[in-house]
Amino acid sequence: MSSSQVSFRPAIALLVLGLIWGYNWVVMKGGLPDIAPLWFGAIRTIVPAILLILLLPLLGKPMASPPLKFVVPLGILQTAGFVGFMMWALENGAAGETAVLVFTMPIWLTLMAHLFLHEHLSRLQWWALGVAAVGLFLLIAPWEGHLAMAASIFAVMSGLTWASGSIWQKKYGHLYKLEMINLTAWQMLYGGIAILIAAILFDKWHFNWNANLGWVLFYNLIPAGALGWLLWFYALHNLPTKVAGFGSLLIPTVGVLGAWIQLGERPNEFEALGILFIMAALVMILWPKKINS
Repeated sequence: MSSSQVSFRPAIALLVLGLIWGYNWVVMKGGLPDIAPLWFGAIRTIVPAILLILLLPLLGKPMASPPLKFVVPLGILQTAGFVGFMMWALENGAAGETAVLVFTMPIWLTLMAHLFLHEHLSRLQWWALGVAAVGLFLLIAPWEGHLAMAASIFAVMSGLTWASGSIWQKKYGHLYKLEMINLTAWQMLYGGIAILIAAILFDKWHFNWNANLGWVLFYNLIPAGALGWLLWFYALHNLPTKVAGFGSLLIPTVGVLGAWIQLGERPNEFEALGILFIMAALVMILWPKKINS
């Protein structure tokens, strides 16, 4: 399927997914006063993973776990690192800026593919890395103080580990007979267990049950959890990869706007400029190769 042949239903699925996952940055930020971040991360990954595993037979997919030597490292990188660092970043950082910094993942993925998979960068992609570096500097804002910098670094680490998991999958996944929904469910489960172990070791238990926390957990388990992943796989399977990549830009955009409207997180001049630089870099990274070659 070419980029011009975009089906209506998968495109709508991608749009709905962008709204659900984008708004979830606001939802997660609103739940952190009532639950410890790593415990939240463990719940929001383990429960949807179990739901997806239970759905596998209904979807006609194999239920057995992929080989542990492949799926456990993938889960630690792509789920434990991604979600764990993200929750730490959200604890002290702004939801909108965290969303943008986490979604620098395609930038790190492109650089890692150049280094480890020998997928050479185009001139435009090298320029994109430079633009992203400027944006990161403006958003991390070392002159803002330790807490702001720590939150920003955690957000970048979330994107880095997410990208590392994708490199692991691409480098070694071809060695095994894998089914993508099965693989995603199991790596989420193993990654969620790793987050749970980290929560037991490093995060003091804090759980204040109320209506707001109930809503936050429901949103992360059902719409943003199990349903979100099914929408993503449907869109990814039925749309050109580049179209799905561009569609994912909606997620940090909705996160920034939602945090601005609902949480009053209005970026200052440097932060707004940093967000624009990073969004521009993402567009440059995802630009079709036929155009940037």
